[in-house]
Amino acid sequence: MGFKKIRKGNSMRILIDMDNVLVDFSSGIAQISARQAKDYDGRLDEVPGIFGLMSPMEGAIEAYHKLSKDHDVFIVSTAPWDNPSAWSDKLLWVKTYLGKVAEKRLILTHHKYLVRGDVLIDDRRKRGAGAFAGRHLHFGPDGAFADWKAVLKEIDTIT
Repeated sequence: MGFKKIRKGNSMRILIDMDNVLVDFSSGIAQISARQAKDYDGRLDEVPGIFGLMSPMEGAIEAYHKLSKDHDVFIVSTAPWDNPSAWSDKLLWVKTYLGKVAEKRLILTHHKYLVRGDVLIDDRRKRGAGAFAGRHLHFGPDGAFADWKAVLKEIDTIT
């Protein structure tokens, strides 16, 4: 699949999703009460504060820092409309786990295809990921790139 690079040389603009890519969503679910799990059954992403409870995916922090050294990296994520704390929790998560290198590099949108980039690393095709104009690296156990090691290897072949 060919695509036109946005950046010059070997540097690319890489967009990374948060939930189940940088952030282990299940780690947040494991920390909510049984009552919350019951009250929000089928819509756990609406539990107030849940996005602040989540841990990084294995290898995600190191991979983000490695990619940021050579590429223009942004985090592109969706936050549920019915959970206002999700928006601020996602920002605080980025500041806590990724620090200065990620400051002001978070884009929250329900239309990821509107964000220009060379590569999108995402575990889903929803929220515009399937219509992304660049290269979509389908992350996770159901995708072609099962973990961060596989993603980094692929990025090396692209550049």
